[in-house]
Amino acid sequence: MVQPSLPVPRIPDHSSNRHRPAGTVPAFPQRTSLQCPFPFNRVSSRHRSLDFDTPPRLRVEAGQQGKVVRLSGQWTALALARDRAKSGVTRRLRAIGREAIGQWDLLSVERLDHVGGQALWRVWGRKMPATIALSDTQREIFERVALLDAEREEPEPVDRIDPVTKLGSLIFAFFDHLYDGLAMFGGFLLDLLGLVRRPKRIPWTEISANIYAAGAQALAITALVAFLIGIVLSYLSAQQLRAFGANQYIVNILGLSVIRELGPVLSAILVAGRSGSAITAQIGVMRVTEELDAMQVMGIPHGLRLVLPRVIALGIAMPLLVMWTNIVALTGGALAAKLVLSIDVNFFVRSLPSVVPIANLWIGLGKGVVFGMLIALTACHFGFRIKANSQSLGEGTTTSVVTSITIVILADAVFAILFQNVGL
Repeated sequence: MVQPSLPVPRIPDHSSNRHRPAGTVPAFPQRTSLQCPFPFNRVSSRHRSLDFDTPPRLRVEAGQQGKVVRLSGQWTALALARDRAKSGVTRRLRAIGREAIGQWDLLSVERLDHVGGQALWRVWGRKMPATIALSDTQREIFERVALLDAEREEPEPVDRIDPVTKLGSLIFAFFDHLYDGLAMFGGFLLDLLGLVRRPKRIPWTEISANIYAAGAQALAITALVAFLIGIVLSYLSAQQLRAFGANQYIVNILGLSVIRELGPVLSAILVAGRSGSAITAQIGVMRVTEELDAMQVMGIPHGLRLVLPRVIALGIAMPLLVMWTNIVALTGGALAAKLVLSIDVNFFVRSLPSVVPIANLWIGLGKGVVFGMLIALTACHFGFRIKANSQSLGEGTTTSVVTSITIVILADAVFAILFQNVGL
């Protein structure tokens, strides 16, 4: 049975095939080949299915004019990186570069990119060998490498600063920071007076959020550190008091040192490392993301929305943290005194108000207010000085923490001098 023949589909008539003779194959437009600006070594038809796992190979043979180095395999960035992990051809190539080579043969190299060309170029002493066998594409790669090497820019010279100039620059930087800090404190006072006249503009949301972040979230770490400090201080003091038979004076030592000095200073150091760095980083990120510029364009004052809420929040949270630190540290000291000196906890609690005047508590709480405001002002000061790059952000945060702790210690020394005859 003869099957019916199917109709043959007609080929669309192209403009270039209108006058072709009958029975000839229509001529279709040719594809345009794209050339890569960084040519690789051309691969023959037997290498069309190229294996990218082929390692670079190196073979040294004896020739008529001396040693002949024959390279094969793939000399690409990926192949050389894998070979470097195995310490194979890369190490041999550096050793051969110090020898006298008569001829180099690169015709068996399957694939060569600019990374492999740079590696060979450095081994050759940044010049082409006298005798070398390579393809036109490989020669073009080395010409590009030589051109880049000739146009290489020299590194900028590092300025050497003598000690006197460096000391002078540090002094000028110190006065620059002092001037900006005083200006920020003055701006804070003006904003505070403005809020007293217009209470409706008080940023209650920002203040409460910063009190929670700097105070409530710091209770755990301050309790842990204060408890351990109280135990250590009580244990070391008990060893000395036991030798003189003055066990009951452990209450005087712990109460006065913790309430007057250790509680405020310890809380301030923890807040400077935790909340001070966070404030500096937050303002620094706003500088990097250009949020500060956007606020300035929209007419939102930085001092009212960024500085004042943080200063007030730390001024409120720090006395509460100081009181919390005192309670936890004295609890740890009382437990250690009971274990080491067999002093009852009830006796410790009843004796504390009589041996430590109440003025020491007010001095400690006053230190907390001042320390908190100083930490916030210092953190904001360094946050606004951060530039729009990540390196400046890290350096500014580190400098903020170190400076805050230093200012806290200096302020504590000033308190000790001013109130040396109060509560003792």
